[in-house]
Amino acid sequence: MTQALQLILSLSILIAFHEGGHFIAARIFKTRVEKFYLFFDFLFPLPGVLNFSLFKKKIGDTEYGLGWFPLGGYVQISGMIDESLDTEAMKKPAEPWEFRSKPAWQRLIIMLGGIIVNVLLAFFIYAMVLFAWGEDKLPMNQLKDGIAVDSLARNLGFKTGDKIISVEGQEIVYFNDLLAKTISAKTVVIERDGKQQTINLPVDLLDKIAKNERAGLIQPRIPFVIDYMNDTLLNSKAGFQRFDKVIAFNDSNKITYFDEWKSSIKGLKNQTISVTVERNGKPVVIPNVKVSAEGSTELDFITSFKQLDSLNAFRLEHTSYGFFASFPAGVKKTWNTLQFYIDQFKLILSPSTGGYKHVGGFISMGKIFESEWDWQGFWSRTAFISIILAFMNLLPIPALDGGHVLFTLWEMITRRAPSVKFLTYAQYVGMAFLLLLMVYANGNDIIKLFK
Repeated sequence: MTQALQLILSLSILIAFHEGGHFIAARIFKTRVEKFYLFFDFLFPLPGVLNFSLFKKKIGDTEYGLGWFPLGGYVQISGMIDESLDTEAMKKPAEPWEFRSKPAWQRLIIMLGGIIVNVLLAFFIYAMVLFAWGEDKLPMNQLKDGIAVDSLARNLGFKTGDKIISVEGQEIVYFNDLLAKTISAKTVVIERDGKQQTINLPVDLLDKIAKNERAGLIQPRIPFVIDYMNDTLLNSKAGFQRFDKVIAFNDSNKITYFDEWKSSIKGLKNQTISVTVERNGKPVVIPNVKVSAEGSTELDFITSFKQLDSLNAFRLEHTSYGFFASFPAGVKKTWNTLQFYIDQFKLILSPSTGGYKHVGGFISMGKIFESEWDWQGFWSRTAFISIILAFMNLLPIPALDGGHVLFTLWEMITRRAPSVKFLTYAQYVGMAFLLLLMVYANGNDIIKLFK
């Protein structure tokens, strides 16, 4: 529920600003805006189906409203073929206040208004996040004993304890950048037992990660520090306390990292063991700890980098930004995030990567938010989605801003405007494509729920 609420709030903010970008540009060029709606007042993308609004009020020439279908929004600009597919007005002579009567360059700016606002909004949000909270990064040189890997990474050739030297020939300075670089890379150079070796990555790595629903693949080696104890879990009454650090089990089996604990416990299924923890600097033995038939003690452990930093597991590199310094840093972060998303988009479009199989809808979008409300995380993810909206809307697909931009550029180059009939059919085709894409993406999400 928390994730869903964050997604709805995030989309509401971004849609309002995106449509506001079109609205402001239209008003600058004295173009009439018939409607300004947050969410759709019809079953998008089927205009004319279930037409009603939750709220509407007309101020001047514009009807402001809140639609019932919470997956977008729109502004209806006079004299333009848009989501509403209202072509009746197009049969009449063009009026001075209509979109179609404006010079092509003005229409181009009106169409780019939403995209420009989304980019500027992402930049501003990132700048304010950096100003308010700064930025924490985990330097790779803090991973003294290398990385921890899951079964998929082991199948690729990695081993727990490996040290990452470079990805695609590029040194990785911060762990925060590792996964993003690895997904699109062909080779990774690691150090193992004092020797360097190259691991060749498969072209369908993205497909393999998505199939296993693994966001980690490669993680820092972290100590086993107990988090909150859930009363419903197997060993909730055993005597563990939050921030206990597991250092051994059955007296002589020493534990430094959680990955060592996990691999050891798998061989102790259905047994009862003793566990030694460090509590307030002193060892405490906890007897009668049960291991389940699946080889788990069901003990939650701390994974937050900030918490592990406070417990001296490693040292994060924190950068604080003053108000004015946050703006160039926000521009840089916006650009880097856009580049990252474009790289991922290329992977999805390439059939050989298999990424297209895992295109997700609104459930996937909701999962990028934290399960507990965190304002820093909320605003960072909102900025990321704003960049996605800007990029996706720029795609030259009819029914998206990019489609209108494409037709306007064509008119500016050829000095011939596409006919109303052509634009209407193009809008139908574009909306049908978007409908199929929505069904496919959200269908993938629903199928995953039953797997």
